[in-house]
Amino acid sequence: MSAAALTLAGTAIGLFIVSMTGYALQRRDFYFKNGITFYIYFTSLFSAGLVPFYLLIVQTLKLKDNYLAVLLPLLMNPWLIILMKNFTKAIPHEITESGKIDGAGDFTIFFRLILPSMKPALATIGLFLALGYWNEWYYSSLFLGSQVSYHPLQYHLYNVINKVASLKNSLAGANIVMTDLPGETLKMATAVLATGPIIFVYPFVQKYFVAGLTVGAVKG
Repeated sequence: MSAAALTLAGTAIGLFIVSMTGYALQRRDFYFKNGITFYIYFTSLFSAGLVPFYLLIVQTLKLKDNYLAVLLPLLMNPWLIILMKNFTKAIPHEITESGKIDGAGDFTIFFRLILPSMKPALATIGLFLALGYWNEWYYSSLFLGSQVSYHPLQYHLYNVINKVASLKNSLAGANIVMTDLPGETLKMATAVLATGPIIFVYPFVQKYFVAGLTVGAVKG
């Protein structure tokens, strides 16, 4: 349940942030768009490292054993923002101008005129965000250690596989053979359990996914 809640919340919030950021960065009247775009791209090339990131989450933001410690790091993905920015370039600028002529504000233009045209990009980016949150286990192991009920599905599956492997190694070291102990069977079962929801959802967004990925790749 925690994995589904984390995926839904992260995908919804991430789509909101990425879509608004990508749209703002392609506005002709946004003076700082080139500098901010470079800054976002620069963060994808270099990282401060694990220790400063851990100190930021635990000591500065006080998010130890908090869902936000897993939710926040995946919200702002530079590649997804650039993909959305490139896609919104394909939307005619006249749509924005017509909204201004009719007296619409920036938020009205975005939500009523621009956002409906973003369906392919939203489906593409939404799928990437959902995959990222659904497969998340690393940040959970760092920040949700004492809150077992908060751990998403992937973290529990990761622990099960590691415990079975550790048990097999211990028994092998003691010259005890356990033919009934699951190995590859367990890995295959966890793979099916982990990918099942994604396989179920993908056919419904496939046409938008392909269109959004193609347009985002060729525009620029």
